[in-house]
Amino acid sequence: MGAYLGRNDLWKPIEDDYEVLPFLNNPTIAQMKHHNERRQRKSKVKESLYAIVTSTIFSRIMTLKTTHEIWNFLKNEYEGDEKIKGMRVLNLIREFEMQKMKGSETIKDYSDRLLDIVNKVRLLGTNFSDSRIVQKILVTIPEKFEATTMALENSKDLSCITLAELLNALQAQGQRRLMRQEESVEGAFQAISQNNNRGKNMKNNKKVPRNNKSQVLPFCLYCKKTNHPQKRCWWNPDVRCHKCDQLGHVEKICKSQQQQGEAKATEN
Repeated sequence: MGAYLGRNDLWKPIEDDYEVLPFLNNPTIAQMKHHNERRQRKSKVKESLYAIVTSTIFSRIMTLKTTHEIWNFLKNEYEGDEKIKGMRVLNLIREFEMQKMKGSETIKDYSDRLLDIVNKVRLLGTNFSDSRIVQKILVTIPEKFEATTMALENSKDLSCITLAELLNALQAQGQRRLMRQEESVEGAFQAISQNNNRGKNMKNNKKVPRNNKSQVLPFCLYCKKTNHPQKRCWWNPDVRCHKCDQLGHVEKICKSQQQQGEAKATEN
């Protein structure tokens, strides 16, 4: 916040804690301009400080009159005295030492989690070297990164390796492992698809039964129908009926046989 205020030329009202005095009698244009600039600068500082705090903190600083009082309150609230800062540093370092990489976590996520804690320690004025972060990562990463750590031990001095070099090597191994997993999953899907297509082809290649009623036969020249072959047609003129001994039909559709059946039914 101090850098933001200094960049926008708003740090002087906090550092000097000056007071904007009322106009003198018959002020000049330059005095009026200078007076307005000082008053507007103090208003901008208050507006900036009000914008960064929560509603709870705002209700506690809204009664303070000067920007210097607001800044001192926020400084004590967020930083505290040396004793409170020391306690916060110890808690953060304890939290850092307890961190371990999860099985489903990537190197980037794990390193970001560690750096978030380290940056909080550094903001409180305590030095925290990158070599300590490197040692923490090497000790707490899972066995799946053992090949990379052994390669680094054989090629470089781990006490001199930078944090960026370590993260790049571990991330490269993680990306290669992810690519191999994607290729194995893709191969499994292809095998399943081939098996499904093979099963469909086997079903399609099955022979159609001969007694399929939906089968369309050639056009019969005798009865003009397509539900039977021409050689089996009942109306074949070359066929002789064994009942009436006449040509042109078979015994199954013989009219004399039908008439005899109707006569028997009438007698009964």
